[in-house]
Amino acid sequence: MKSWQSTLIGPDVSLREALEIIDSAGTQLAVVVDEHRRLLGTVSDGDARRALLSGLGMDDRVDRVMHAGATVVASSSTPHEIQATMRRTGRHQLPIVDAEGVVVGLALISDYLSAARRNNWVVIMAGGLGTRLQELTRDTPKPMLKVGSRPLLETIIRSYAEQGFHRFYLAVNYKAEQIEDHFGDGAALGVDIRYLREEQRMGTAGALSLLPERPNAPLIVTNADLLTKENFGLLVDQHVEAGAHATMAVRHFEMQVPFGVVNVREGHIHSIEEKPVQRFVVSAGINVLSPEVLELVPAGSFFDMPSLFDRVLEHGMKARAYQIDGYWLDIGRLPDFERANLEYTEIFND
Repeated sequence: MKSWQSTLIGPDVSLREALEIIDSAGTQLAVVVDEHRRLLGTVSDGDARRALLSGLGMDDRVDRVMHAGATVVASSSTPHEIQATMRRTGRHQLPIVDAEGVVVGLALISDYLSAARRNNWVVIMAGGLGTRLQELTRDTPKPMLKVGSRPLLETIIRSYAEQGFHRFYLAVNYKAEQIEDHFGDGAALGVDIRYLREEQRMGTAGALSLLPERPNAPLIVTNADLLTKENFGLLVDQHVEAGAHATMAVRHFEMQVPFGVVNVREGHIHSIEEKPVQRFVVSAGINVLSPEVLELVPAGSFFDMPSLFDRVLEHGMKARAYQIDGYWLDIGRLPDFERANLEYTEIFND
């Protein structure tokens, strides 16, 4: 909601003023905040009506009738998550708050009935062999393994489609016919699906050289073995706002050394650290590329995404990182596949 600020009121506002604000804003809700805009509660027209029926007057303060335990959504929530919360709670207006509880928006159900159409292409690298899942992928390409009620790749495409993305390129190789037979041209999912057919393994970026034309806007390039609840539109928007040529989604990764680490200098022990935790920033397998970056991809050969980012930097272009903190799972090993099936219904509300 673009004019959500008009729904903010203080706790000392009268019930009469609150109703006037609700009416002028065209919502069924006013949001009660303190002087720092931290959420205190909400007041709906129904709350006001019940307060009047109970004997309160129009001049009474809203903090006497506000709902202090209001359901909220985090500012990092995706449209899919906001819709799911609305369905679960039956509420059509939800305050959006940041990590400090400051109100940064108001989600209305009308804003989420249909996502704004985005013309950014989504290229999904679906041609890998899935060797780490060999027992499962002997007869089925990894993107077509069922996670929950449908193939993994279908869930990925649906996640993007729910956020307004509608043009997809699937880079296929291993058992490509299974993927093409299942998705066809994408009409069944309400999207446009085209195929980049690899005659040989081309890595995580090489298939970009097979695109039939250059896009007019930044495109997303993602692996086909990722389950995530990321806001892809925000990822693209921040790429554009930053004036970046290439954006890599990244995550924090921790790994504990199972032994005591001994710091030895010239044969002398200086310190011992018991089972230290090492922390890294790693690629999350989702990237945004501006059209001009495609010129750096060699034609018809194996080429990985890290090599493309190296070339971006060598040419003096701007490469940036985008932090992903929400749900993300790389389905590369059997334990990951099993975990995905256990978590699928809860995470994707399917």
